[in-house]
Amino acid sequence: MSSIKNLYIKLDNFELNIPELFLPDTGVTAIQGSSGSGKTTFLKALIGIYQPSGWTWLFKEQVLSQLSISERRLGVVFQSYDLFPHLSAEDNILLILNARHSLEDRKDVFNKLQEYKELLNVNSCWKTVASKLSGGEQQRVALLRALVSKPRLLLLDEPFSALDYDLRSEARRLVGRVIQQLEIPVYLVTHDKEDVESLAQKIIYMQDGKIIG
Repeated sequence: MSSIKNLYIKLDNFELNIPELFLPDTGVTAIQGSSGSGKTTFLKALIGIYQPSGWTWLFKEQVLSQLSISERRLGVVFQSYDLFPHLSAEDNILLILNARHSLEDRKDVFNKLQEYKELLNVNSCWKTVASKLSGGEQQRVALLRALVSKPRLLLLDEPFSALDYDLRSEARRLVGRVIQQLEIPVYLVTHDKEDVESLAQKIIYMQDGKIIG
């Protein structure tokens, strides 16, 4: 189990207060709650964007809360996908690959890259600039970018909300297949019950900055 203790963040008109929380370190755990409940604030604390003092996050015998953002080795897909719009899908991926891995590691990652490209069906848009990609293509490229960092944990922040309704079921199936094949533990932040029903094995509910179940 992953354990989080004494996580407290005070923003202008909001407080996140999680005295203790235990999360599975396998499968998909959904962090569910309405808009403004604190889900994204919680996610940003895990990533290291927010750095509150006095809290601990123990994951597989390593205290991730003491590490820098890069040392935490988390793969993250934000709701907006955050691709560089002027770069091709390929260049968005290679930018992260080169930044996250040494020359020695890159050979191994390059070998995996083709497998991931096939799995996520991005070969046809590989040379297309991000601003010209469809919503579904942007999502798949963003997921591939997260995977090439060889993460210990994958964090998905409302990963389907930017897609048209008709594309969401297909996207959920694709993400579910990727997660199952790669066996990476996932924290899924969502307010959509269909995301939870399709993917999650465990559900954590948030409300007003607190865990309620």
